[in-house]
Amino acid sequence: MTVPDLDHLDAWQFTLPTELIASRPAAARDDSRLLVIDRQNDSITHSQIRDLPNWLRANDLLIFNNTKVLPARLFGFRTSTRGRWEGLYVEEVSPGVWHLLCETRGRLMPGETITVVPAYEQHRVADGHFSDTNPQKSLILTLLKKQNDGGWLVSTSDLRSPLEALEEFGSLPLPPYMGRKLADADDQDRYQTQFASEPGAVAAPTAGLHFTESLLAECRNRQVGSAELTLHVGIGTFRPINTDRLSEHDMHEEWCRLPQTTCARIAEAKAERGRLVAVGTTSVRTLESAALANGLPLVPWEGRTRLFIRPGYKFQSVDSLLTNFHLPGSTLLVLVAALAGYDLIMEAYRQAVAERYRFYSYGDAMLIL
Repeated sequence: MTVPDLDHLDAWQFTLPTELIASRPAAARDDSRLLVIDRQNDSITHSQIRDLPNWLRANDLLIFNNTKVLPARLFGFRTSTRGRWEGLYVEEVSPGVWHLLCETRGRLMPGETITVVPAYEQHRVADGHFSDTNPQKSLILTLLKKQNDGGWLVSTSDLRSPLEALEEFGSLPLPPYMGRKLADADDQDRYQTQFASEPGAVAAPTAGLHFTESLLAECRNRQVGSAELTLHVGIGTFRPINTDRLSEHDMHEEWCRLPQTTCARIAEAKAERGRLVAVGTTSVRTLESAALANGLPLVPWEGRTRLFIRPGYKFQSVDSLLTNFHLPGSTLLVLVAALAGYDLIMEAYRQAVAERYRFYSYGDAMLIL
């Protein structure tokens, strides 16, 4: 049998039928299925997310990412030509200067201005019917400098904080594979986790979308604890590996924070031989980045991480992981294989496809024990 070269992107491809990509959420958050990988027994079991407490033990600690998705998608037109324009807010780099990704026909030029329409007018621009769009209030962006990622630095006419301006002019950004530009009322509710409290992400930490208050209560009844950290999911989450070799991939950067309260709960769980169960790959990257920065036991930390976890990585803090099913050839698939092992993960994905699991943000879940 040929051993695959795990540094080569070809090793991380699999066939995913498009109909398995979940463009809409399940009827309820906790309706999703759960595929369970037991590394000790080298086994795969098919279950339900409602049964998660049965797979956990007393003193285990669930660690959630409490980031909140910003209304970061913007619609408008080039002021001079009225050509349709779309943008995605990335971050504020200095007061009044934003980093945006831009999509439009034709070549944008420094000094050009963009007229961004309020949220209530966005459907017209998104549908291409904006010739009569003359909003009484608009946001004017002036293009300053093109960036290496293809985005732009822009100055904004709105002197409020980005969050305040985006609340009026932005909408919830959805991943491209959902097939719709504008989030609807269902998305407004379901594309945020129940514990989203720290605005700053442009995509949801999707493993947390499965949790309801009743599921959390059942975990507490089983003496399973919970704690929170923050990683603001960035634009890199949409981007595939763009090199043939993983070792040459330029990992995207994201800001994260591990607070003192969570460090204290981790210490308590470890003292009682509980497992750290990261909810989502973003929680993994935060915990491991903090451990690499300051060692163990974990202490409060915040900063930017470019950590790319791939096979051969020695995990410092994370014992288990709850995650969704990921894109072929993605850094997230590579991360879960680093924890569970390449062969076991690829077999789990083979079974998930055969058993018609739902993939991606609104899809089903996997628990690695």
